[in-house]
This record gives sequence, structure tokens and C-alpha cells, in this order.
Amino acid sequence: MRPGPARHATRAPLLRRLGPNWYSAVMGTASVAVAGASLPVAPVTAAAPVALPAAAGLRVVLEAVWALSALALAALLAARAAHWLRHRDQARADLLDPAVAPFQGCMAMAFLAVGIGSLSVGGGVIGEQAAVVTAWALLAAGTTAGLTAAVAVPYLLLTRRRVTPGQASPVWLLPVVAPMVAATLGAMLVDRVPAGGWRGAALLGCYGLFALSLLAVLVILPLVTARLLREGPPPLALTPALFLVLGPLGQSTTAVHRLADAAPAAVGEADAAALGSFATAYGTAALGLALLWLVPAAALVVRAARRGMPFAMTWWAFTFPVGTCVTGAAALSARTGAAAPAWAAAGLYAFLVAAWAAAGTLTLRGLAGGALPAAPSGPPPATGRTR
Repeated sequence: MRPGPARHATRAPLLRRLGPNWYSAVMGTASVAVAGASLPVAPVTAAAPVALPAAAGLRVVLEAVWALSALALAALLAARAAHWLRHRDQARADLLDPAVAPFQGCMAMAFLAVGIGSLSVGGGVIGEQAAVVTAWALLAAGTTAGLTAAVAVPYLLLTRRRVTPGQASPVWLLPVVAPMVAATLGAMLVDRVPAGGWRGAALLGCYGLFALSLLAVLVILPLVTARLLREGPPPLALTPALFLVLGPLGQSTTAVHRLADAAPAAVGEADAAALGSFATAYGTAALGLALLWLVPAAALVVRAARRGMPFAMTWWAFTFPVGTCVTGAAALSARTGAAAPAWAAAGLYAFLVAAWAAAGTLTLRGLAGGALPAAPSGPPPATGRTR
């Protein structure tokens, strides 16, 4: 039976507004599982420098959360495919909208986050062999989509919309961080590549993805900082986006440690030791910068909340960027035996779970009530401030 006109009219507008920013919910959900699996069951000390496996009860919960993220990814892929089929004009317009286009990188990171979770906890749900196959498939899809977004989105914005450095926003980081997430998942699969030249090439390729992403981040971050200092706090609804800056800092720390862990099986001992030292030095500096950014960003969020910050999909920025800092801090603690990063990881993970629960609950409520706008808000005026 064909749906009646009223039913069709109810569904079509919602599907038309289904933007790529919805993949952030998948990323945030997967990050809860991935970050939880990286935590030791107790703070790391000098006597026990290696992170211990997650307790059995916690692992069951993490497996359930990962399964939820995988199901959400499948459902969203189907919905976005229908969006492109039914509302191609809107989908194409989103590619050229400076407020929406950067979110195209979220699809790649959703693939990769679920892939990392597949290796971290997914084996208990679908079996180890299926988890590895799933990770390989998601690595291929995520890397392809991530590299495409990292190149195409800046190109389209520069050539079609003529964006300027004065319009820099933390969301600009979304498409360029995807290759760094691919490097992390790739590093976890390096030891499954045939030994010898192929394995060394795989490790080198992952470092190439990491370097490409880091270079783009180093270009964008100063622009974002300069605009914030010049223009002041962003509009209330966009204030949570400040947490996106934590993403490349935490993810790059996670990536260099995963790559260093994979190095002994791919390169000589001397090179592996050097890469391990680099991971420690880089991770310490990057997490220090993350903390330096977190304090004023959190203060601005509190300020915005007191002034009536409304719920929007930007609230998911409180989840996956924080999750990358959890995995990065846990990896640094495991490598150095230092207790401070382990405590930081535990505290950030508590915040991550609370933020995920809040964002998830409010998202479901907004969907059920039909009041949640699916597309990101337009960019603020160049002189816009939070009053």
C-alpha cells in the first residue's frame, strides 16, 4: 500500500534536512566504546606501567555500545543514501555551504571510529575473524572518504565560496582530521600485513596519512585561534564546537602511539625505539596543548550555558574529541608508566560518558518531537559575538 500524502509530507522534510553532521552521533557513540577499552581498570603506577584489560562487566557494556554505533552507522548510511536520491539538489547545495561542507569529513571518521571499535571490543560481539574483516573494510572505506573530503572540501570552499581566513571555524578541522584517524586504524592492522617490505610500506603509509593530516591541522589551528581572539566568543549554539580543537590533538597522540606500537614488527629495533621516543615526546606536548585549550573552552561553554545555550547537534562535539584525548592519555600512560595521564584519562572518560548520555538523550527527544534541525546552523557574521 502506498503511503498517503499526509504521511509522505511528514517524512520528506526531515529527510531533506538530514545533513552529514549526523555522523557525529556515530562517532561519539563509538568513541565511548573505544576510549573505555583503552582505560586500565586502575590508575597506572610505576609498579604496573602497562594498562590492564577492561573488567569483564565493563567490556560487555562497551561491546553493547560499539554494537549500537555500528547499527547507527548502517541506519544513517541508508538514510543519507535516500537523502541523495530524493533531495539531490539539497545534497549538492550542502557541498558548497561553508557551514555544512566541513561535516562531510564526519562520514569517514564514523567509518573509522566503528572500525577501531571493531578491533578493540567488536570481537566479543561478532567474533575475532569477522571483527578483523570489518576493520579492513571500514579502513578502506574511511581512508578513501577521508582523503576525498580532506582535498575536495577545502578546494570547493576556496574556489566556489571564496572563504577567507577571517571566517575560520573549528569545524574546518573535521575533514582534515579524518586521515589521522585512518592512520590510527591502519596502525592497529599493520601486524596483519605480510612481514617484510609490505609491512614496512604499510607502516610508512600510515605515517604519511598522519603527516598529511597534521600539516593541515597546523595551518587551520592558528586561523581558528586568531579569529577567536579577534572576534570573541562564538554565538551560543556554536560554542560547543570549540571542543573540536581537542580532536586533532588527542587523535594525533593516539596515532603516534599506535604507530610506535606497530613499529617493532615492521622496522628494525633502532628505528622502533626512535619512533617510541618520538611518540612520548609528541604525545606529552600535544596533550599539554589540549589541556591548555580545554580550560578556556570549558569556561566559554559554562558562560554560554548560563546565557541560555540551546541544544543542537553541536553538542556532540563534547564527545568524540574528548574521546581522542582519553585514548591519547591512556596510551601515553601505558608507554611511560606515569600515573598523571591515567588519572586524566579516567576523568575525561567520566565527562565523555556524561556528555554522550546528555547529547544522546536530547537528540532522541528532538527527533521524537520533530523539533531538532538536522542541518548545521549557518556561519555567524564576521563580527558576531556572544552577548
